[in-house]
Amino acid sequence: MSASAEKPQNSDARVTGGVFVAVVGPSGAGKDTLMNFARNALGGRDEMFFVRRVITRPADGATEDHIPATPGQFEEQARNGRFAFSWDAHGLKYGLPVEIDERIRAGQCAVCNGSRAALQGLAGRYANFVVISITASPEVIARRLALRGRESEAEIRRRLDRSASLGSPWPGAVVIDNSGTVEAAGKELVDAILQASTRR
Repeated sequence: MSASAEKPQNSDARVTGGVFVAVVGPSGAGKDTLMNFARNALGGRDEMFFVRRVITRPADGATEDHIPATPGQFEEQARNGRFAFSWDAHGLKYGLPVEIDERIRAGQCAVCNGSRAALQGLAGRYANFVVISITASPEVIARRLALRGRESEAEIRRRLDRSASLGSPWPGAVVIDNSGTVEAAGKELVDAILQASTRR
């Protein structure tokens, strides 16, 4: 994974009060689909909010619901203190809006599409930090990636080998296997988020 050092934009003490939940998983595991399932299931709960990341890529309407920014716009937001946390990975820049900290301090639970590149830094910023890892069998991931038509068979194999070599994304992570139906894994994710939200 290509990544630079994580950068918390504010260097004060760890943020306490609520919980930060990072949902991670390799491409093809179905993380975005399950996140949408959980957002629809939990969207009406006042204590819960789903983070929209700022990313230096255009919105495509098919994957993550993020806030697109050009590299110049991203750097300007960073200089103006608009990010609670930011990092680089896969040639892109990712930023978490600074409002997250205020809402967590108010006792809310932030659910964020995460990245292995950012976990260490996020754990150092948020006192109540939980990682949920979405996985699937290599066969299922390969089939999903092939259906997207973005990569050759050799590229897909290299991606799977690289993912396998990385091992567990985080000690104590909650692992959800999304090799079956979206409904089954989606309900597991909802339950895991609800359980994580009670952590203090």
